[in-house]
Amino acid sequence: MSSPLRLIAYFLATALALVALGATTASAARPLAKRLAAALRVEGIDPARTGSFVVDTESGQVVFSRNARRSLVPASTEKLTVALAALTVLGADYRVRTLVLGRGTQKGTAWKGHLVLKGFGDPSLHRDDLRALARQLARTGIRTVSGSVIGDESYFDASRTAPGWRPSFYKLWSPPLSALIVDRAVFRGSVVDEPAAAAARALKVELKSLGIKVRGRARVGRVNERRAVILGLVNSPSVEELVKFMNTESDNFVAETLLKLLGAQAGGQGSTAAGARVVTKVLREAGVSLTGVRIADGSGLSSLDRLTPRSVVELIRAARENPAVWRPFRASLAVAGRTGTLENRLRKRPSRGTVRGKTGTTNLASALSGIVGERYVFSIIMNGDAVPYWRARPAQDRFATILAGAA
Repeated sequence: MSSPLRLIAYFLATALALVALGATTASAARPLAKRLAAALRVEGIDPARTGSFVVDTESGQVVFSRNARRSLVPASTEKLTVALAALTVLGADYRVRTLVLGRGTQKGTAWKGHLVLKGFGDPSLHRDDLRALARQLARTGIRTVSGSVIGDESYFDASRTAPGWRPSFYKLWSPPLSALIVDRAVFRGSVVDEPAAAAARALKVELKSLGIKVRGRARVGRVNERRAVILGLVNSPSVEELVKFMNTESDNFVAETLLKLLGAQAGGQGSTAAGARVVTKVLREAGVSLTGVRIADGSGLSSLDRLTPRSVVELIRAARENPAVWRPFRASLAVAGRTGTLENRLRKRPSRGTVRGKTGTTNLASALSGIVGERYVFSIIMNGDAVPYWRARPAQDRFATILAGAA
């Protein structure tokens, strides 16, 4: 190529490079809020029923706000309210006990009376725990029991579901709610309707395997703990561990059980309604705006639940202000591209490992809320008569990725 042609080619290439650089710079310089707004535009989802709120924790400034005060169905974002309340009221180290009580007296190797398996709401109770209780009983020297094994689930009320649940949610999305439930009520390959009765039968089997003969049948009943002696005790994992499993895996049963436990411990009754009142009180005392907020259950399965994107961000920020709460609360959030419900989402940088969040999916809602590094707190809640999650999730991921790039 001749020298003039080389010069022309050089200047042309330089000009094209400058144009490309200018376009890239312009894109990078585009206001963050506009890029976030563009990320949420998605076919098939009504923008009027989509709310989002983002706060920069370094400056305290609102980065993005759209329908932030709108009352929306939160789906499993609801579990964040239970996490905050459980860690605040019960504490991260709290463990739920399960007891074997004796009503009667021991004479030599014989127990004259009944044995009571009393539950206090351990959602993780499993067959190994019953074996441990049976071994503790065997160490007392008891070899025969004249009465029955009684399963006592009276620490909670008798409701197996929560308000606003579809009938199909029962057993499919959560086992029956009970203060005494072993292996999530799965016995002989199916979920039973009466978990306390099944637990009593299972303990009787474990006792028999250790040579302890129970003459009476296994049944359900209610026994005053103060009028009995403790013959065995096992503890659940800590509330910190339960909350982590609940949020990371979005487990409905743990959420509902913790809500009833909150009611029993601080609300006067082991019911969903009492637990909801405790959660509402914790939110109010934490400075979370309750306008547009309604706590109907713990899992977010209820169509009656309502949160606002602003209230979710305020909730997370309130958790950040209490170091004893924030460490386990933060650890409970799924990590983008790595754990739980975010394991297969946001798998590329800058989002991977940087975004931590709580997802939410029902036919009425799709949501993602959480933190981006240590800089941003955000919430996105999308509602509709039938939200297409396969479109909603990519929009949420775009939104979070933009924040991760700016963090």
